[in-house]
Amino acid sequence: MTTTRRGGPAGPVSDAGRVPRSAADRSVPGDTLARELLDGLAEAVVTADTRGVVSLANAMAAELLPEVTPGSTLAGVAVPPLAEATRDGATSFEAEHRGRQLRGVRRALRGGGCAWYVRDVTEERARTDALLAERSRTAFLARAGSRLGLSLHREQTLRTTVTLAVPYLADAAVVVHRPPPPAPADARPVWVRFADGDPAPVGGSGPAGLPGSVPGLAEALDGERTDASPYLDAELSDLGHVLPEGFGRPGSTLVTPMLVAGGASAALVVVRRPGRAGFDRRDVEVVREFAARAGAALATADLYGEQTHLARVLQTSLLPPELPEIPGVSLAGGYRAAGDSLRIGGDFYDVSVTPDGGTFALGDVCGKGVGAAVLTGRVRQSLQTLRLVEPRPLELMALLNRALFDAPEATRRSQFTTLLLGTFTVEPDGALCLRVAGGGHPSPLVVGVDGDVRPATVGGMPVGALGSARFVETRIRLAPGELLLAYTDGVTEARGGPGVLEMFGEARLCQALASGAGLPPRAMIDRVLQLVDEWLDGQSQDDIAMLAIAPTSTRPGP
Repeated sequence: MTTTRRGGPAGPVSDAGRVPRSAADRSVPGDTLARELLDGLAEAVVTADTRGVVSLANAMAAELLPEVTPGSTLAGVAVPPLAEATRDGATSFEAEHRGRQLRGVRRALRGGGCAWYVRDVTEERARTDALLAERSRTAFLARAGSRLGLSLHREQTLRTTVTLAVPYLADAAVVVHRPPPPAPADARPVWVRFADGDPAPVGGSGPAGLPGSVPGLAEALDGERTDASPYLDAELSDLGHVLPEGFGRPGSTLVTPMLVAGGASAALVVVRRPGRAGFDRRDVEVVREFAARAGAALATADLYGEQTHLARVLQTSLLPPELPEIPGVSLAGGYRAAGDSLRIGGDFYDVSVTPDGGTFALGDVCGKGVGAAVLTGRVRQSLQTLRLVEPRPLELMALLNRALFDAPEATRRSQFTTLLLGTFTVEPDGALCLRVAGGGHPSPLVVGVDGDVRPATVGGMPVGALGSARFVETRIRLAPGELLLAYTDGVTEARGGPGVLEMFGEARLCQALASGAGLPPRAMIDRVLQLVDEWLDGQSQDDIAMLAIAPTSTRPGP
């Protein structure tokens, strides 16, 4: 039979391959059977008498602890951890001996002696260390992904990337990138750096030749999908433009592209000092994975930036314009979008100056958000064009209806607009004469001098819904001290109050206007918005638009 060590099957050990045993060794009861059993164990077994003299050492002990032989004293053997544990009366030890990690446990024997069981745990320790290291890498990548996912701005993403990489991946981290459009293609490269001991990331621009000064950096910035590899013993001059003063000579340097779908948007450079171990295979994989996640976060931030820019352009074109100053007329508008972070929606108002006064429009496009805002822009553009050929409200409403109904887009059939179109002129006595055409919109309210609130009924059908839609026009005279309020249904349909879902309603709106009779348009608009906000109490709302018109002349009074 043959013998396999370290836990494998074992048979008796021949005398030729066995360490010579003393007479005390041969005196063990059941000598042959006991010897075969002990030699077959995967751990070293050493027994000693009450004086600490070794009486037995099995075959594994001869391999792991050749210094321990029968007749030697445990307290004096040339195995420091075993000798020290014996002298201290310890019951276990774990230490390195002859390049192996050993773990020993002492057990008392009948008769006063003891036995030491010593195992080689080198591979077990290595597996444990590898498992812990892998868990640490996984936790780092998970934490990095979570942090990077919160960054929606380019600069914030770059600063987060270099901050996360230190000190886990390296002693210093640098992201080198080219400025995004509209910067010219030949713009100097820009970098962001964070080093161990720095209070915060710093940034700057490097010379045009910076990408060529570090091996692999130019290729990474060009988006080449080459395997990342460590660059050992980098010269300080190579990274002198981006490393902090006093960092010293770099040790291992690793360059990897921050890849995205369209190529590389930047490159990550991580640097370790000479006293730190270089990048092994697993380190390279982790750095590459981290760079990929950072690249994806940077691409998301760039996309968010583009969308934000487009939204600002759209918002600028769709937000209600500043109201003009018209002699004899006081104007004020109020606008709220329905919980839209872009602050654009489907409600709108507009006022234009004419030689004898002005024109106004207030409308509510079906829907909310960006889709409604697009139709709002189309309605407003059409109105501006059609006013050049038809200033009369009723006729203008009919032209707008045809323009919207004949639009080629298929989506227009599910969208329509309720609308008020009007003109106003200033009479010699200071009163305002208004002509208002209605297209399915709530009737405007007239607030009298004495607080009486009455609707100016206009009716009509929504604009853009039917080719044969019919519209209605009415005339209104505002005496000095009176006010006309045009509003969208976002005011009356605001849900809140004690029952949470109860609508604000036209009755509460009329009460608010009556109690504010005599207020100028700006104060009246602010009053209504405040009451609606209090009614909503922080709940979501529909789009709101209001327009208040009043003569600037006031009635005579004490």
